[in-house]
Amino acid sequence: MYPERTLPEFNTASVKITKEEGLILYEDMVLGRLFEDKCAEMYYRGKMFGFVHLYNGQEAVSTGMIKALHPDKDYVCSTYRDHVHALSCGVPPREVMAELFGKETGCSKGRGGSMHMFSAEHHLLGGYAFVAEGIPVATGAAFQSKYKKKVMGDEGDEGVTVCFFGDGATNNGQFFECLNMAALWQLPIIYVVENNKWAIGMAHERATSQPEIFKKASVFGMPGYEVDGMNVLAVHSYAREAIARARAGEGPTLIEALTYRFRGHSLADPDELRSREEKEFWASRDPIAKLAAYLTEQNLAAREELKEIEDKIKATVEDAVQFAESSPEPEPSELYRYVFAED
Repeated sequence: MYPERTLPEFNTASVKITKEEGLILYEDMVLGRLFEDKCAEMYYRGKMFGFVHLYNGQEAVSTGMIKALHPDKDYVCSTYRDHVHALSCGVPPREVMAELFGKETGCSKGRGGSMHMFSAEHHLLGGYAFVAEGIPVATGAAFQSKYKKKVMGDEGDEGVTVCFFGDGATNNGQFFECLNMAALWQLPIIYVVENNKWAIGMAHERATSQPEIFKKASVFGMPGYEVDGMNVLAVHSYAREAIARARAGEGPTLIEALTYRFRGHSLADPDELRSREEKEFWASRDPIAKLAAYLTEQNLAAREELKEIEDKIKATVEDAVQFAESSPEPEPSELYRYVFAED
């Protein structure tokens, strides 16, 4: 648990969502969870290689933020824990799984693997292996959105960029430099810290002089919010507010989502550093179970409807595996293709 912190309260009674909206959120989170579970199975069966970092437990952050964006205008920048961000952006499960298998049909043509998901079509700016590496990329994307509107005379709304990164990234120079530039230029960007308490094996509270990351926003004169990252309705509510600010030209926002990964840092991590008590505390706050309870209590969905969604997603994930297994490997003759931009 966070010794000096408690999860921020959020009044779910204040949330007004339709049945359709609720089921979209639920389906996206279930897709993320079951997809990652299947990734673990495939990894241990020797179908995937290298480092694979799973997202189990953090689904409310990806779903809550990305499903508040406009898919044709806005951008998402990820980390090395990027599979679920890609799925939330609309990248087909087949393409994500094929990428993990290193196949030509993957969203990065089999060249990126687990840590480098990319899709221009879905405005996914990429996953990045180095800590904090995506923050400057996302800041640049937000700058081009503002430049197009203010300098090039684009009459449409400003595109908004959401930049995800972990708590460990907030001790890196890119974090401070980019937040400073974004504040100076009033860029349309939301910086989302997925504070899952651990930077690989380093406890967050031991690694930073100010564990409450959202308070760092005040130094740059931008709003900073602490959000229950295990509650998709809370994340979604703060996301819509921050996106509206950014789209209106009011500048950046820093959101710290308190969340937890249910698995080790990667599938190569035996996960022996975290206590059983800590894992149980967070497991009892499973974001998918929490949303399911809300939907049924509010009579927005019956348990049978949620079960149908789960069964549909299981079939989708199995189909993605079959597609990946049957897809071709990249041709050795094209080893150097995609190193440089093509016409």
